[in-house]
Amino acid sequence: MEIISRKSSIGLVTVLAVLLVSANAIVAYRSVAVLEHSQSWVQHTYQVIAQVEIIMGAEKDAETGERGFLITGDPRFLEPFTAAERELPGELDFFQQLTSDNASQQSRLAEMRSHITVRNQLLEHAIDLRQGGSSMAQAALAVTERGKIEMDILRRIGKDMQAEETRLLEVRLAEARKADIRTRITVALATILDIILIVVMSRYLYRERELRRKTELQAVELREANEHIIASTAEIRELNETLERRVDQRTSELEATNRELEAFSYSVSHDLRAPLRTVDGFSLALEEDYAEAVDDNGRDYIRRIRAGVQRMGQLIDALLQLSRITRAEVESSEFDLSALADSVATTLVQENPDRAIEFRIEPGLNATGDPRLIRAALENLFGNSVKFTSRIPSALIEFGKDPAQNAYFVRDNGAGFDMAYADRLFSAFHRLHGDKDFKGSGIGLATVSRIVHRHHGKIWATSEVNNGATFFFSLE
Repeated sequence: MEIISRKSSIGLVTVLAVLLVSANAIVAYRSVAVLEHSQSWVQHTYQVIAQVEIIMGAEKDAETGERGFLITGDPRFLEPFTAAERELPGELDFFQQLTSDNASQQSRLAEMRSHITVRNQLLEHAIDLRQGGSSMAQAALAVTERGKIEMDILRRIGKDMQAEETRLLEVRLAEARKADIRTRITVALATILDIILIVVMSRYLYRERELRRKTELQAVELREANEHIIASTAEIRELNETLERRVDQRTSELEATNRELEAFSYSVSHDLRAPLRTVDGFSLALEEDYAEAVDDNGRDYIRRIRAGVQRMGQLIDALLQLSRITRAEVESSEFDLSALADSVATTLVQENPDRAIEFRIEPGLNATGDPRLIRAALENLFGNSVKFTSRIPSALIEFGKDPAQNAYFVRDNGAGFDMAYADRLFSAFHRLHGDKDFKGSGIGLATVSRIVHRHHGKIWATSEVNNGATFFFSLE
């Protein structure tokens, strides 16, 4: 009862720790998202202002080229005018796209389009006069007064556009500064809370380790005392043997608990997760904000860093699942194993709608065990078969019971494996296929093995390379 109570206490503390870390991560993520959204609007405003300047610059270039041609009659001066007429529609369309959410800017843009059309018609008229043999003075006189009016209107519209975006820029810069401050505060508070969590968990685990050490010393003392009692009478010897078996059993349980706690505390340690979050966060910032500052090799290095961090995070999650399976209490009952397997298979088929996967499940199978843990084992075994049949056009996965082996089996027609390496199959992180061929963490089959052993059963496999694999397991 004492060991169970300790396990429950450790489990409760662990769940609270995971919830707190998850809450910190969610709050920090939302703050960063708000900051990125604000900064994107600031960059958008700068882009709109720059677009106004491009449009006005193009119109001024057209006017300059027209004047040069009127003065000299040299057709080369018409190149800026021709370029402006060719590029202006696209620039105006891009401005319309950028300000699609701003009704006032759309109205100004429509007005600008009409006046640019009139202005360009005047410029073309003057050019036609000059090309037709009129003097520079005659051609200029044809457009000077009206052209000046149209250009003044265009300048006024351009200033109004820039004024509107400048006003929006001030508002968005203020919002971005507020979002930046909130993000910094949120990250700082999350870091402080995580540090406090590390201290609390460390003290708690230290106290548990000391308690186990004292218990083990007491067990040793009891064993020594019993050895002295053995020499007295046969009755005491018999009692001592019984007591010694109990002490050995308790010592074994304590040693198993100690190993499980050490593995669990190591895998969920903040010293492992916090640096991963830091590396992932900063590499993401490099990828998004400084992509143009580095060459292709640098961007490739950043992508590799992020892929490695995410791979490490997946391994940590797999270890946590294995730890939870190890510590879970086994609640045995009789249940319909065929129905349970059918449910798992249906889920996997729905998750892979683009694949042709056929499950053949033997009906009427019943079993005694913990349905929750057995479901986790089937999810890993069926998922393993789905993964290793991914290169088969028509995947076939069978589940049933082999009377000759007195064991259940999961058989597929997938890639299979070399039986020379079968002894490594159920060890954590030992994979018989490269990650480039089939993705995985190397924890799934180790989890299945742990579940089967907790039901006092056995698990083994047979296979041929490129000819599928069969996994057998028994329950009690």
